Amino acid sequence: MRSTTVTARTPAGLTPALDDFITVVSAETVGEDYPHADGVEQNVVVYRADRLRSAIAAGHDAVVDIRREMVSVLDQGPGILLIKSAFDNAVIDRATGAFEQIIGLEKRAGLGSGDHYAKPGANDRVWNALEKLAVDDPQVFVGYYANDMVALGALAWLGPNYQVTSQVNVVNPGGEAQQPHRDYHLGFMSDAMAEQYPDHCHRLSPALTLQGAVAHCDMPVETGPTMYLPHSQKYLPGYLSWRRPEFKQYFAANRIQLPLGKGDVVYFNPALFHAAGSNQTADVRRMANLLQISSAFGRAMETVDTLRMTKAVYPALTAAKQAGMAGPDLDNAIAACVEGYAFPTNLDNDPPVGGLTPPSQQDIVREALHDGVSLGELIGRLEAHRSRQQSV
Repeated sequence: MRSTTVTARTPAGLTPALDDFITVVSAETVGEDYPHADGVEQNVVVYRADRLRSAIAAGHDAVVDIRREMVSVLDQGPGILLIKSAFDNAVIDRATGAFEQIIGLEKRAGLGSGDHYAKPGANDRVWNALEKLAVDDPQVFVGYYANDMVALGALAWLGPNYQVTSQVNVVNPGGEAQQPHRDYHLGFMSDAMAEQYPDHCHRLSPALTLQGAVAHCDMPVETGPTMYLPHSQKYLPGYLSWRRPEFKQYFAANRIQLPLGKGDVVYFNPALFHAAGSNQTADVRRMANLLQISSAFGRAMETVDTLRMTKAVYPALTAAKQAGMAGPDLDNAIAACVEGYAFPTNLDNDPPVGGLTPPSQQDIVREALHDGVSLGELIGRLEAHRSRQQSV
């Protein structure tokens, strides 16, 4: 029987229903569908790095086969795969030491702010760990990101010219579990914002990003490795569902939790329902390098200086408002010249306020126009905003 917990049809044309979700996530992962895998554990496809490397050595056709197989896992399969022993332990240890140094420096500088997913003190978060590692220890960076299993996953899901970013997360003893969620892009939006995107954008969003995690220590279940709900990425209204109590309850009752070894890599579809687990140990600081790898296609064809345009256009917007132009029409003009997306940004300096995203240029301009501030005041606000977004 269909669940009675539904909503009216959204602008996206999607209507979440728990019974439909259960039907999707009840699928079983069949190991025979993935011939290069070592097996299936808790519905997750598991690979061994040494076996993959041996197969890749056979040449181009084998590489293509493996990439297609991984896409099948991430798209229409369980949405998650594990590569055992992807990194050499010595490489992991050197990077761990470098990350610990960065954490220590940021704490002493008063920059260790954690993140929007955890209470203060529960974890240590290094935003933009990619750039910080490259600048602080280039040799370690090269040895770490030369890894072939990182490239394999990125090329399989995104193709060439991808952009790597990473955030180190250390969950301290006693750190509590997260709530289940989906990830970037639509997963970082409120329901009200996500439902404004048409349904094909809900299908597209997961194809623009690959989520990954490199284990920097052994992670038995008691340390709280990430919990997942395999196959949940296939539920199209999922971006409008994950905050609902009945979906959270189902996740809590049915999620899986894979123990990881140091040097293991997990890749998962960003639409997969997931949540970091509770660190129930007294002495293990659970460290993972969270890889967020983006498609080359998430970029405009031309370079546009939206700050320069906004400086020029704001007096005309003010005049149009005073002349009686309707709010929606003003918004249309703002959307054409002002950056509406909060990312990419520097999350150390530009943290989210009241949600998962910091304010965008458009938010700043709309507020200024509403309050009737001068062009000079608006320029000051926009230049401060751009400064906060810079990586240094």
